[in-house]
Amino acid sequence: MFSWLEKNPFFFAVAVFVLIAYAGIVEILPDFANRARPVEGTKPYSVLELAGRHVYIKESCNACHSQMIRPFKSETDRYGMYSLSGEYAYDRPHLWGSKRTGPDLWRVGNYRTSDWHENHMKDPTSVVPGSIMPAYNHMFSKNADIETAYAEAVTVKQVFNVPYDAEGMPKLGSFEDAKKQVNVEAQAIIDQMKDESVKQAFKKGEIREIVALIAYLNSLK
Repeated sequence: MFSWLEKNPFFFAVAVFVLIAYAGIVEILPDFANRARPVEGTKPYSVLELAGRHVYIKESCNACHSQMIRPFKSETDRYGMYSLSGEYAYDRPHLWGSKRTGPDLWRVGNYRTSDWHENHMKDPTSVVPGSIMPAYNHMFSKNADIETAYAEAVTVKQVFNVPYDAEGMPKLGSFEDAKKQVNVEAQAIIDQMKDESVKQAFKKGEIREIVALIAYLNSLK
């Protein structure tokens, strides 16, 4: 049988295709639905985290940093547990990336702190000697767009059934309710920061982009 297949390339190719297709069905389909669902513990981004994600995209951070840890020892030793598809269930758009001018950031919330991010964004070489990343001082003077972030949260809740307000999930409510929660989250971050201009702005009811960005980076775990 095998010698006959070897002498008939067309039928050999068909046999290989059928074998691979069958193996794929057996291995992939039974677990496909489970892998497409959110991993246990995965939550939608809060409004402040979404505002920070908007800053992350606007500044093209994803052009130099990926958000996908491959299942290789060299990657897991450096960045932590490899990425699972269900962890991205609430990401729109996905920011997997492929180019790493800087390190992968998918689990950066597990090993960096708010004050570290503050110093890094203000003066990268102060915490990473030799870094080629530019400083982002303008984030310390520009306000985060909380209204747009809230509008996105409401939209994905209505269109994609993202489970905001479910038990254990971030709460939305009215915009006023959301702003109260944003202030609570922002206060926790600002308490760990040193920049006085950011602190004074918050007392006036303003939340700087750097605070929102740190909230987003802290959520990547």
